[in-house]
Amino acid sequence: MKKLAVLLFSSVCIGMGLNIFILPLHLINGGIFGISLLIKYIWGIQVGHSMIMLNTPIYFLSLLYDKSYFINAILGLVFTSTMIDLLAPLNGLLHLPILISAILGGITIGIGVGFMIRLHISPGGIDLLALLISKSKAINPGIVMFLIDVFIIIAGIIILKDLRLIYSIIIISCVGLCVGVLNTFKSINFYVR
Repeated sequence: MKKLAVLLFSSVCIGMGLNIFILPLHLINGGIFGISLLIKYIWGIQVGHSMIMLNTPIYFLSLLYDKSYFINAILGLVFTSTMIDLLAPLNGLLHLPILISAILGGITIGIGVGFMIRLHISPGGIDLLALLISKSKAINPGIVMFLIDVFIIIAGIIILKDLRLIYSIIIISCVGLCVGVLNTFKSINFYVR
């Protein structure tokens, strides 16, 4: 029951972060979504098709590594995708400056992804790959995600020649920071006096 509650909360955070703060400004997030957008811009392949093609080898890798990661990744992907679509009406609800949107979007998404990864759940793609790498190499998953995402954003800036995408680095920095902090401590306890 706890896992489902965290999954629902995390999916809502990710859906809100993307729909309220990121998508209205046409920024790219890191991960498979960012790569899929780049593929669409370059070759015209639909984002959904690219996401399936790019996620498939990562999911098979997780199945070979640990079946529970595979099952949790499927759960994370289903919950997150559903929540992103359900919260699509929030797109354009707020009109904030690009810097504030990038920061708030990154923090909101980072909280969602961070809590998922704490329970070995992943919304898929790069997050799942970061989780697998962090478990095998004892590296914080937030650092792995940040490094991969920086590469994706820099590639996007070079390929699309759109300097506004520099704000995407703020997004992935906030996501990586939140994931890193939420996964640094083995347990989080709240004490009330």
